[in-house]
Amino acid sequence: MLKAHAKLFEHLTLACDLVLIAGCWVVAYVARFYVISPPADTPPFRDYALQLVPILLVWGFSFRAFDLYRPHRLGSRFGEWRDVAKASTLGALVLVAIMTFVFRRQEYSRLVILLFWAESIVAVSLWRAVFRELMRVARRRGYNQRYAIVVGGGEPAAEVLRVLRRRPDVGIRVLGMLSDKAEVPAPDVRWLGGLDDVRAALDRHPVDIVFIALPHGDYARLNAVLAGIGDDPVAIHLVPDVFGLASLRGGVEEFETVPFIHLRESPLYGWNLVLKRAFDLAAGALALGLAAPAMLAIAAALTLASPGPVFYRQERMGLDGRRFRMLKFRTMRVDAETETGPVWARPDDPRRTWLGGFLRRWSLDELPQLWNVLRGEMSLVGPRPEVKAGITGWAQVNGWRGNTSIEKRIEYDLYYIERWSLGFDVKILLQTVWYGFRNRNAY
Repeated sequence: MLKAHAKLFEHLTLACDLVLIAGCWVVAYVARFYVISPPADTPPFRDYALQLVPILLVWGFSFRAFDLYRPHRLGSRFGEWRDVAKASTLGALVLVAIMTFVFRRQEYSRLVILLFWAESIVAVSLWRAVFRELMRVARRRGYNQRYAIVVGGGEPAAEVLRVLRRRPDVGIRVLGMLSDKAEVPAPDVRWLGGLDDVRAALDRHPVDIVFIALPHGDYARLNAVLAGIGDDPVAIHLVPDVFGLASLRGGVEEFETVPFIHLRESPLYGWNLVLKRAFDLAAGALALGLAAPAMLAIAAALTLASPGPVFYRQERMGLDGRRFRMLKFRTMRVDAETETGPVWARPDDPRRTWLGGFLRRWSLDELPQLWNVLRGEMSLVGPRPEVKAGITGWAQVNGWRGNTSIEKRIEYDLYYIERWSLGFDVKILLQTVWYGFRNRNAY
């Protein structure tokens, strides 16, 4: 019965597509010769009506070649529109070839062909969008349902169940789950048995779709699961377990029919990088202008408080391993590291000057780094070394600064890198201002 319904929908969709294609050809003819620029001698429509036969044949084959009549419950709208555009473009090229080599004695307007090509893409895409939306409304109300089982466990199976629960409009109802553990991640999903029971589950239930969502540890059993499904006329969707591997933004991309799963993709590239740099320049210049009076006062106080330079220049590693000199107000004696070398500051550190302790406690010693930001050596927000070193960061506003856990700082830095956005940068800056520059771990 389900196959019959699927075939009926396929035939109805094809018929509607071809009716629209024929209508687009007629509209293109009318637009060219009666609306845009009517000629003195309008060619008869019968000459253009002759092309309807090859047009309908070519577009029908082209739409089928791009698989536009496959079940589209889990597909994206953009993907369907893109395939419609490709199919119509192929059809237009074949139509031009037919007109050139078969209908040599007839002259056809190139503007008609161009209008027809554009209209066919827009009209078919719009009507399919309307049709899909009507189907989504019907599926939300319980019509046109397909029944599925989930084979697997762990995060892949849990994610499949979460997604299908959020999207009732796709019309996929989960009958149950097959897993070696009787614990099901959703209370409304039944446990149907272990992985070896897939054949029995298919025999007992009217299954249309099988989602195979195996954890990494069970991948060796994939062939056995497929063998259990056998030749049953069910759709099979494999969900790879990439949830524990993707530490940065990733995605799936197809290149020459080969699917690539990107496990690691930095969010800071292209326009995102330009946007972050523009934000650093604008906000950094504003902050430097506002902080300039305080910085002049601190510089004067440092000159009077202790002998030595006002600024302390420390070599740091920035983006792509580039070294730069980070600026800070000097907070320690000139010979502070002569005996100990570079070590973490500690409470009541005797190397500090009396003014330096105050500056470090309130993070005012880091104000000169705004100049590093304007020079492009640092960013207002960011860890190291995946992005430019930041004056502040997600780890810093959460208290992981100074002589604290390196593991925790890396954890927070990776969280920032994975979820970077301009809004996240603004949030961190606002938290830095809201909580003040006071830091209990700055000595």
